[in-house]
Amino acid sequence: MPENKSRPSQDQRWENGWAPDTSRAPGTRRLWLAGGLAVATVLACVTAIALNDKPVDKKTEAREGQTLSDDETAGGGLISFATPSPTPSTTPEGDDKGTPASASVSASPQAPSSPRPQGSSAPHTPAKPSASPTKKPTRPKPTSYKRSVRSVNYPDRYWHVSGGLVKLDPVRGSESRADSTFTVVKGLADSSCYSFVTAGGSYLRHYNFVLRADRNDGKAVFKKDATFCSRASGFSGAVMLESVNYPGRYLRHKDFQLRLDPYQYDSQYASDSAFRVVNALS
Repeated sequence: MPENKSRPSQDQRWENGWAPDTSRAPGTRRLWLAGGLAVATVLACVTAIALNDKPVDKKTEAREGQTLSDDETAGGGLISFATPSPTPSTTPEGDDKGTPASASVSASPQAPSSPRPQGSSAPHTPAKPSASPTKKPTRPKPTSYKRSVRSVNYPDRYWHVSGGLVKLDPVRGSESRADSTFTVVKGLADSSCYSFVTAGGSYLRHYNFVLRADRNDGKAVFKKDATFCSRASGFSGAVMLESVNYPGRYLRHKDFQLRLDPYQYDSQYASDSAFRVVNALS
């Protein structure tokens, strides 16, 4: 049997041939246990942080504090939009920047803005002149035209120049028809309005608020007196003629005399100031 040596006393530890074990530092087991505990603690903290950073369900976040309906819990949204057509649309979808699909319709390659002329070949080859579509020139709108002016409440009477004044008279002979025919031109003072020229070259203008025929003297006041703007009337197909230099005053007939009077809110004035511009009598 091996001889059992007892540990010598601390006072004589080198004299009896016993030496302490120097291959392992004192307390190594405790250090390993402390290190393992620290690693476990770090892993637990990392796991908790990862779980807290998990994204919250969008629906739960949007409806926090509210009860979702059955349709919403099944996947429906909070706002109901129209159900898209099952047929796939040829219209390109909007881009990521929020541009609506309708904004890019004109850029669709399936729908060119204009057809290629017949006979054209490669892009670098010019089209044949004979194959190019020819567009007929449009006729310019006339700047003047002949018309007669008829009363609404007296449909058998027309504007008629008599003795230099404009009256409301019935149609008589050819001379009366000529004096009841006027050339309507752009307004002398405002091109968006109108002026009326007689067969003799005079202009209809108001003077002392009475409508008469006078020669154009070129003065600014004459141009304004001879310019009238068309306004809407309460009668179908009829207009009211407002003075340029006296806004709020309209041409009306009174005792069959044409004059410029302020607007009045009564049916008689509305009828007397409404006229229909018709085809020329002569």
